[in-house]
Amino acid sequence: MGTSFIPLVYVGFGGMLGAVARYMATLATAGISLTLPYGTLISNLAGCFFIGVIAAFAGEGDLLSPETRLFLATGFCGGFTTMSSFVYELAQFLRSGEIFFASVYFGVTLVGAMVLFYLGSISILLLRS
Repeated sequence: MGTSFIPLVYVGFGGMLGAVARYMATLATAGISLTLPYGTLISNLAGCFFIGVIAAFAGEGDLLSPETRLFLATGFCGGFTTMSSFVYELAQFLRSGEIFFASVYFGVTLVGAMVLFYLGSISILLLRS
């Protein structure tokens, strides 16, 4: 194996923190609704915003080191966002015949993710003004 072990540590530690944050979001929203999985929704939307911010800062040259990008984008956001949980929960809605909730969850997640990624990616412009 020709790569250093250190990048794996950055990704692994970031992933662990992201997974813990995702679980905390699930716990924090557990009593809000018995229908929609708000913890997953919040994790996906916030993760898209955060990775947009990271992309904006990474695009500015040397504002983020490669190690920081590995830790934040690949590690933390990879552990925090929950696409596999999203797909599983969507399938549960469909399996239960809850087409309305499946549609709402699908639409809010995808449109929200795109909007929040965009807002995150322009955040550096807002900081400069």
